[in-house]
Amino acid sequence: MTQRPEFYRFHNGEKVALPFAAEEYEARLAGLRSIMETLGVTACVFTSMHNIAYYSGFLYCSFGRPYGLVVTSTESVTISAGIDAGQPWRRCQGDNITYTDWQRDNFWRAILSVTGTGQVIGFEEDHLTLQGLAKLDAFLAPSRKVAVHEATMRQRMHKSPAEIALIREGARVADVGGYAIKDAIRQGVREIDVAMAGRDAMEVEIARAFPGAEYRDTWVWFQSGLNTDGAHNPVTGRVLERGDILSLNTFPMISGYYTALERTLFVGEVDDASLKVWEANVATHEFGMSLLKPGASCSEITHKINDFLADRDLLQYRTFGYGHSFGVLSHFYGREAGLELREDIDTVLEPGMVISMEPMLTIPAGQPGAGGYREHDILVVTEDGAEDITHYPYGPGFNVV
Repeated sequence: MTQRPEFYRFHNGEKVALPFAAEEYEARLAGLRSIMETLGVTACVFTSMHNIAYYSGFLYCSFGRPYGLVVTSTESVTISAGIDAGQPWRRCQGDNITYTDWQRDNFWRAILSVTGTGQVIGFEEDHLTLQGLAKLDAFLAPSRKVAVHEATMRQRMHKSPAEIALIREGARVADVGGYAIKDAIRQGVREIDVAMAGRDAMEVEIARAFPGAEYRDTWVWFQSGLNTDGAHNPVTGRVLERGDILSLNTFPMISGYYTALERTLFVGEVDDASLKVWEANVATHEFGMSLLKPGASCSEITHKINDFLADRDLLQYRTFGYGHSFGVLSHFYGREAGLELREDIDTVLEPGMVISMEPMLTIPAGQPGAGGYREHDILVVTEDGAEDITHYPYGPGFNVV
């Protein structure tokens, strides 16, 4: 019987252009290797979509299978399942090993072929499962394990000029989706119909602006009436009625990079109670954006916005933190939790960081002005302030449709 391989290199075809130049990935790996040296790590074993994409350019589709990236002082090797054939090799910076499913745990045998045993292994404590950690111990027999997820998160929080350029494009595409959504809003249409209009417009624009990219995961949440109460409520078949509060949320995904546009709108008219809450949230949004500047801490900004809302007797309607970082993340993976506008985050803003301002107030059903109000802009922290790269207008002057 033919001996089936545990893993092999299936370098099928030629490398394609990645989202960033080779020099960008090499700079990221150099930063990682500096982290590894500081922590005494000889090999990092990454399993998350965000870190694998950040350091290699390859964004995997798991479908229940493990994927990895092994980085040593000299090597960067993605580990992918045979079902994907040569695509991971073509779409990654560095080497690639394909593992087979002829026997269980060939994934870990492929990793072992790069790391060897007895090494100091860096791993993602916030991603690797208990089962995965046990297999890491069994196959790699590390002399020591070091959690590196926080250090890599802090590296990802500081964006390169190339990343900021891509994020700018994402913000522009989000605006394209916003305008398409506004054009599709009218009484009698369903949430899903409006959402599809926005998504399709963004997909077309991404394909035009990035002809060599892979296209996936761009989406829209478009909510109406009671369905606006939560920021992440899925789209439904609810039909829009005159006077409805609406929440527009566009999310173009470009090579794993998330951007967003979120706006409050009304169908046809807005009642006085709703207008009062909406204008208060817009004022909060503008006040919050004025606070985003280098040297300010996330917690300091949060407390100031809390005070702003408390003075207006609205703080009790706040539903979550006021903003977060951008980069390799989506609703499926990733989050740079160290750069969120919350009371328990003391990170100080620095030039090159990218952060949103997105206050949300939810007035419960049955009260005047009931519904969820949210405005969302993306800002790039500069040397002396922050640049707003979102350009779709907010507020009643533009968004009573």
